[in-house]
This record gives sequence, C-alpha cells and structure tokens, in this order.
Amino acid sequence: MAKISVGIVGGAGMTGGELLRLLLNHPNTELKFIHSRSQAGAPISNVHSDLTGESDLTFTDTIEKVDVMFLCLGHGESRVFLEANPVDQSTIVIDLSQDFRLEDGTVEGRNMQLGNRQFVYGLPEMQKDKIQQASNIANPGCFATAIQLALVPLAAAGKLNSQVHISAITGSTGAGLKPQPTTGFSWRNNNISSYKVFKHQHLYEITQSLKSLQPDFEQSIKFVPYRGNFSRGILASVYLESDLSEEEAVAIYQQHYSDHPFTFLIDKEVDLKLVVNTNKCLLRVEKHDDTLLITSAIDNLLKGAVGQAVQNMNLIFGLEESTGLKLKPIAF
Repeated sequence: MAKISVGIVGGAGMTGGELLRLLLNHPNTELKFIHSRSQAGAPISNVHSDLTGESDLTFTDTIEKVDVMFLCLGHGESRVFLEANPVDQSTIVIDLSQDFRLEDGTVEGRNMQLGNRQFVYGLPEMQKDKIQQASNIANPGCFATAIQLALVPLAAAGKLNSQVHISAITGSTGAGLKPQPTTGFSWRNNNISSYKVFKHQHLYEITQSLKSLQPDFEQSIKFVPYRGNFSRGILASVYLESDLSEEEAVAIYQQHYSDHPFTFLIDKEVDLKLVVNTNKCLLRVEKHDDTLLITSAIDNLLKGAVGQAVQNMNLIFGLEESTGLKLKPIAF
C-alpha cells in the first residue's frame, strides 16, 4: 500500500507537535509539509526540541496537495484558513478545532459544512461506520470525548433517562501553549480551580451526540470542569439516577465497547497514569443506591485530540484502527 501523504497546519502548537510525534512513527504515513506562519523556514526541532534527530523537516508557510490535512488551529481559525487557502476537494481534512462539530450552528454560526466540504463528527465509539465513509472529520473535544465515552452506551441503549451530573478535571496542556493567567506554573502548582461551570462549550457537542442516539433525551447535563495542577490527562466522574442494576449497566458497556480497541471497562479504581501517553479510555461503572457512577479517564492530547484524529485517519484509509497508536502509558 502506498503511504498516505500528510500535511499539518498549525504544526508549531502543542497539538501540532503531539501529532508530529505520532505521524513520524506511523508506518503508513509520509509527512509532506508542516505549516506555520510564525516558524516558516525553521527546523521543527527548533520548536519541538524532543524531535531533534527524528526528522530534518522544516516549517513552511505554504501548503501542497496531500491525501489528508490535519488542522491544529485555534477555535474559529480552521474555517478562516479553509476559506483563505483553497484545498483540493480530494484532500481529506481532519479538523481538531470546534469549528465543524455542531450540525445546527448552535455556537457563533458554526456548522458541519463549508461549501461542498461536509464534516462527520469523529467519535469512533459512536459512529465508526460513518467515519469509515467520511471525506472530512470534525475531531471531538477533549472533555467531550471523556464524557461521551461514559454516556454513549446508555444513550445507545435508550437508558439515559435522568439529569446527568459531571465533575471533571483536566491538565494544563488542555489550555494550549498561549500564555494565560491560569496556565503558568506558579498559578497551577498546588492549586485546583473550577471554570465555565454549567456552560462549557463542549456541552453542545455532548448533547448533540446523546440526542442523536436517544432522540427523547431531554434532561439537563450539569457539568463542573476543573483545572488541575498536572500536565496532561482528564478524569471525569459522571453520575445519574438509574433503574439499572450494576450488573445490567456493566453488561451494556461491555457489549457496546466489545469491538472498540481503545476503550476498556475495569472493575477497580481508575488511575489517570494508566491512560496518560496512550490513546485509551478506561471506564469504571458502579451502582450506589439509585445512582449510577461512571468514571472515565483519557489523555487529553491523545484520545482527547491527536490520537483520536489519527484513529479517524486509520478508519478512513482502511487501516487497522490502532496503527501507529500502540503507545505505552507512563505508569510511574
């Protein structure tokens, strides 16, 4: 099989660098360009120092025709980039921003189409078949991925019938490289804080996905996000009233994820370090009185971003889903 030609736009950022690390070691891809307006002409190792000796590629401010183009740009920038830079219609675009995730343009007029380019929401554990037939992918958000993987089996079984409560914490890499008052070491160290309580932007795509699986779902989702004093990973506690027994709920999750290579049900406490540096999601399902508790853990930069983007690329090109993604957790 000929190698898949790949371009990255926004390659100097945090997600762009993480994607570079995956694709340089992917057996079926060939990197053609890494676009960055601010770093054009500079070796990639000038920005991503850990890639010294891994590649002699340099950043460029031009794009060329490739089989697949990953957009690692800020929210709102992907649509602007595609409008300003004609991309061959045959090129598959995988966008990591939130610009094409919402069908009805709930937020700031965004929707899943630009001209003739139609995007498919890229959560493989929800709609693998659609992704395999897709021409463009809107990659899910990081919190959205962790939370949806905790709820999708219930919605698919029509068992999401009460208000949902979520408490979830993410590492500092979820905020990107751009300096902000809440991202510096001095502020993050020995500190935890909540933000965007009940109004996080990922709620839109979460609700959209759940209603696509269970159209009669009308309950509210109460989400409290936290900033953690660690670098990467998301740990989410999702709970709701349910008439399912623990055994019935576990059976629903086991059946739903039986043919998905990255999402696993475990029967012990979920530790974040078990998923950091991997494309895995670990889930634990418990019943406490009338409350069903689902704990979900992912790496926000991998399963919550570029790992899932590569997983989607693999599905589109007919590769084994885990190709280039058999990564080892840090463990200690």
